[in-house]
Amino acid sequence: MGQLSQVHHEHSAASFKHAEETSPLSADIVSQYACQRRTTLNNYNKKFTDAFEILAENDEFRENEGPCLSFRRAASVLKFLQFAIARINDIEGLPWMGEQVKKVIEDILEEGESARVKAVLNSEYYRSFKLFTSVFGVGLKTSGKWFRMGLRTLEDVKCDKNVQFTRMQKAGLLHYEDLISCVLKAEADLIYLIVKDTVWKFCPGALVTLTGGFRRGKKVGHDVDFLITVPGSRPEEELLHLVIDYWKKQGLLLYYELIESTFEKTKLPSQKVDAFDHFQKCFAILKLHKERMDEGTTLTSMACAMKEMKDWKAIRVDLVVSPSEQHAFALLGWTGSRQFERDLRRYATHEKKMRLDNHALYDKTKNIFLSAASEEEIFAHLGLDYLEPWERNA
Repeated sequence: MGQLSQVHHEHSAASFKHAEETSPLSADIVSQYACQRRTTLNNYNKKFTDAFEILAENDEFRENEGPCLSFRRAASVLKFLQFAIARINDIEGLPWMGEQVKKVIEDILEEGESARVKAVLNSEYYRSFKLFTSVFGVGLKTSGKWFRMGLRTLEDVKCDKNVQFTRMQKAGLLHYEDLISCVLKAEADLIYLIVKDTVWKFCPGALVTLTGGFRRGKKVGHDVDFLITVPGSRPEEELLHLVIDYWKKQGLLLYYELIESTFEKTKLPSQKVDAFDHFQKCFAILKLHKERMDEGTTLTSMACAMKEMKDWKAIRVDLVVSPSEQHAFALLGWTGSRQFERDLRRYATHEKKMRLDNHALYDKTKNIFLSAASEEEIFAHLGLDYLEPWERNA
């Protein structure tokens, strides 16, 4: 779908000021699919989308999948709009604007805040799950167990003799302050140099791509994701083992978990929109030394302000290795955003009778796999206008 055209909405002067470069968009032609909406980081409706993200997160903690998805879809639509919503009529005709969504918008427009969101933020359940899941290696199952045990703070967790931690959780707690602090783009760029230089020691010319939010144009994140692809027929299986051994010797590796590939070439793409892929990958925590942070960056003040005056910062790094023939699919999948990927796969299934995941695209009507050497080719197979990475912030 191309650039959307003008509308009939009337807007306040404040709303129009935001939209003076791009005219407000027509509600009746806004696609239900994020993969047909060019969504940049310019969000004119942050007060609404922040509210929906909190409600969606609360429903995710409570495993209420339907309401969680409804709020995430509504937030995604509002992030796309090129004008600030000033009255409830502004959302008329937009997809995914159900009654619960409308009620939250009305409350914020009339009262300046949502009573429902306020109640969630004050909820002991939400606050506890938010805290527990902020620890690297702690998911909903563990958070629920800790909550049922009566634990409410990380100190409670650390002091309870009945709590047994995994290796990942121990690392998450040990480096907690570093890992919950934002990773800046300058830090991500320095980690990129470390990853690329190490990979090239063993596979010169390998493709090393910074993915995730940083590829979509974000200036801050919580971890740094890389896709590594070795061109040609060289086996990729040994590469991560070599990288890990090298970082161990260099004293850079604070923690790692290596997961071997489980991909089967004959297997069809997953039917699940949130399916995990089967690539070899490494979840790691790396040391970024202060002297490297000082090289050509403005991070000195950040380093000096760290609670512990140590000369390094712990940073979460994910490495994913894909075969060259799957590179385009892996790159598309690991770039995100999550809602964009969900809708792209949903679109492939419902509109094109195809199945898409991080490994392949399969045409169910022709019973063939469709090859692609680039993201552009995948979009073309699906009959979609190509969206640049920075237009996928759904």
